[in-house]
Parts: sequence; C-alpha cells; structure tokens
Amino acid sequence: MKAAVLTELNKDLEVRDDVELADLGAGEVHVKLVSSGVCHSDISAQNGTIPVGTPCVLGHEGAGVVLEVGAGVDDLAAGDHVIISFTPACRLCRACLRGQANLCETMMQMAITPHFKIDGNLVSGMTGCGTFAEEMIVPQAAAIKVEEDIPLNVVSLIGCGVTTGVGAAINTAGIKPGTSVCVIGCGGVGISAIQGARIAGAAEIVAVDTVPAKLEMAKKFGATHGVTPDELEGAKLEITRGEGFDYALECVGHPTTIRATYDAIRRGGTAVVVGVGRMEQKIEFTAFELFYAEKTLRGSMYGSANVRVDFDRLLRLWKAGKLDLEGMISRRIALDEVNEAFRAMQAGEVIRSVIDYN
Repeated sequence: MKAAVLTELNKDLEVRDDVELADLGAGEVHVKLVSSGVCHSDISAQNGTIPVGTPCVLGHEGAGVVLEVGAGVDDLAAGDHVIISFTPACRLCRACLRGQANLCETMMQMAITPHFKIDGNLVSGMTGCGTFAEEMIVPQAAAIKVEEDIPLNVVSLIGCGVTTGVGAAINTAGIKPGTSVCVIGCGGVGISAIQGARIAGAAEIVAVDTVPAKLEMAKKFGATHGVTPDELEGAKLEITRGEGFDYALECVGHPTTIRATYDAIRRGGTAVVVGVGRMEQKIEFTAFELFYAEKTLRGSMYGSANVRVDFDRLLRLWKAGKLDLEGMISRRIALDEVNEAFRAMQAGEVIRSVIDYN
C-alpha cells in the first residue's frame, strides 16, 4: 500500500507504494483510512520538535472504516466507522481511573509498538498511529466508533486539532461566559481554541498572529478582534483597561509566545499552553511574580479530553451548527501531495489540509 514515510529529520517525506502491515494481534483493529488531517504536529515530528524514531509513518489525525478485528475485541466490528485517537484511553490505567483519560499510561506503549513493515523490517507510526497510510493497525482503545452518517473527512479533524483546541478552551481553561480571552497562534489548533471560546460564551476573543490572512480567518470562526503581536498591548488596554485577559491560550509552542501568554492575563487569570515546544527549550519566571500575581499556568495535553465522551460531544456541536469543521478544511489533497501541504502550512497559506483516500 501507499504510505508517507519520514526517513530523516528535516527532509521531505518519502511516499512509497510497497509498505505492508504487520500481523493483526489480539486486542487490535485493522482500519482502512478514508481521510487524514495534516496537523502541524506532523511538521513538528518532521523537524524533531516531537521526538520520533526514523523511519516512521507520519500522521496521527484520521478516520476510517474497520476492516477486521483481532481476538478479544468485542466493542468494534468490521464496517464500523471510527476516529483514530493517539491517546488510547484504555479505561484501566491509573490516569483513566482518576478521570484523566487524556494522560492514559498506555499511550507510550502504543507509540513504540510497530505495525508497519518496510523491506521486511518493522516500522512504527507516529504516536502509534500512522494515518499517512492507506491502512493501519491500532489498539482497539485507540479506535473510537462514530455514527456512520457523518462524513469521514469531517470526522478526521476531531482526531487531534479540533479536540485539542476546543478542549483546551472548554476543559483545560474552563472559560466562563462573559469573560475575555486571548488566543496566540491561529493555525488549526488556534482556530479550534477560538471556536471553543466562542462556544463557551466568551465576550471578547482576541486572535494574535503574525499573518494577516490568519487573523481574518480567525474572525470568521468567532474572534472579535485580530491583532499582531505588536498590537496585543493595545488590545489589552482597550478591552481590559490594561488589567489583562481572564484567559489566554498559547497555540504555538515557543518560549517567547508562552511568556507572552502568561503576561497577557490579569492577576488571578489562567494561561494555558496548548502548543508543543521542544524538549530543550526553557521559560523563565521570577519567584516573586509567581507568588504575587497568583496566575494559573497550565499545560493542555489533548485538550484535557476524554475521547470516549468528547468526540461525540464535538460531533453533536457540529450537527447543531455550533462548531464549524468544514470551514477549517483549507485544502483537500492526495497522499502524494503531503509535502506540498507541509510547505503551505509552514508558509501560513492554509490552516489545515485533509488527505482524501479514494
């Protein structure tokens, strides 16, 4: 089958047509991909921000149809439509049992278990997925069943970016109606965070980005203001009289923007780090400011979501016309065009591409 393989960091993906699957094991499902989102985290894997071994089949945001199930799988069957989740939410580990399924302890085991074969050698998929392939194998806990009347190219976006962004606004930040929100970074996750803030009832939503086209896009999804980083202080003065925003969400993953997010909120406000940064990068705070400002600084892994509950909740919001998924698809592509999609996203020309497997 075809698959896009990362063979070396900072290089184009190699689209091959000779990739095979390993044998289907107990507790696993074999899925035919119908659609895969191209998420900025795939670019982060390509450039080494997110550690992956090479070779590796990239892609972690997809949806498809179950072809077969392994021994012991009793909640899925051939023909079921599923969203792929890179966090298994196993329902058995300590994190799942204490209500933090997004931190499922089996995620790492899924990530390091190879399910592809190239030239006879086992190869892993990104985060244990590998949605840049025509077919894949994942643990049954990582395939979440959805209703069959929902288009799978819409469903695929739920698998990462939308859940991460909307979840960060609603679950992690806990945005309340009538509050002020600042979102730094208006790519696919940032746009989703803006939608989450709108759904939560925020009165003002300030989108911050360096690309004017993204700011205009952000307003279509619910941002009340669109500013460049140099204009952020002015917006804070205008909207909050200089006090600071109630909430700020960082959707870039860089120390400079994380620090700016913390500085943008008022005393007692909440800053949420949604973007994925490099492991070696650090951010500095003074001991006094942490004490005196009493601000909350939180990370957000997968939008603090329980995929078994939140995937369905997000799709119900889409059905109700309150969550725009179709508008986020800037460009539909074939698997062979994945490298061009990467470059378009890095240049800020699109917020999201979707691979259609036809």
